[in-house]
Amino acid sequence: MSNDTGLKQRLRTDLTAAMKARDKVRSGTLRMVLTAISEAEVSGTKSHELTEQQVLDVVIKEAKKRREAEEAYTNADRPELAEKERAEADVLADYLPRQLSAAEIAALVSEAIASTGAAELGMKGMGKVMGVLTPQTRGKADGGAVAAEVRRQLAG
Repeated sequence: MSNDTGLKQRLRTDLTAAMKARDKVRSGTLRMVLTAISEAEVSGTKSHELTEQQVLDVVIKEAKKRREAEEAYTNADRPELAEKERAEADVLADYLPRQLSAAEIAALVSEAIASTGAAELGMKGMGKVMGVLTPQTRGKADGGAVAAEVRRQLAG
């Protein structure tokens, strides 16, 4: 298992640098992500090297967990815990693709609705449209935001 993907290698290199710099938040966050990647590699019946996309998917999932935890802590009036989750999410953001703007999401949604012919289906076309959009927006936009835009455009 020595043929590390680019992203995984970058995470490892950055972890070493963060440890040398005594950056606790960064090193702790990167250690957690690398552990999650290792767990994904040994899950299932036999261990396997993750593809670049699968490594990215793990980082996306970890970032989403941080955002959800931050929101939960904020709602529970635990600002110090929310801040810790935000700091970890900020570290992970460095490894995610550039996020799409609301205008870019709206344009992709319009395109997907047109290409699937979902406009006539109304809300029943939601699954079809999301099926086209999900691979295009994975890691680049929050799924909830994409779904909300699809609903908005289909309802219109």
